[in-house]
Amino acid sequence: MKKFERFKEHFVLLLEAGFIAVNQADEDSAIKLFKAAALLNPKSTLPEVGIGYLYLHKLELKQACKAFENVLQKEPSNDMARTLLGLCMTMTTDQVAKGEKILTDTAQASSDPQVKKLAESTLDFVDQFIKKSPSPATPSPEKRKKL
Repeated sequence: MKKFERFKEHFVLLLEAGFIAVNQADEDSAIKLFKAAALLNPKSTLPEVGIGYLYLHKLELKQACKAFENVLQKEPSNDMARTLLGLCMTMTTDQVAKGEKILTDTAQASSDPQVKKLAESTLDFVDQFIKKSPSPATPSPEKRKKL
């Protein structure tokens, strides 16, 4: 670990680059950047949040939920992980209500204005798109199978 000491200050830079790589759909680079950040600061849960964020972007919601739950076991006060967990749950058909509760609680309790805004925006998204009934123009499941 001593050989990494001189790079400790690059931890945040590696994390940010990892999140940018996720947003650019560069999974390979994102994983490498998050793993490098974890090497520099093994106690931090942020690289694990980054991996969960990667799974969220890929819509691998089960893995994303697992990653965010692991972070919350280690760091129960991590509002970002809690908000992203709520988002993942709201997009999982059998966990919408549980995800909404997590988002509502986080939006009310978080001291971070950006996390509050994310939780509130996610709740608006859930109301507008997830809870909304299909329109009459939406084909029934039987018709979708035929298409």
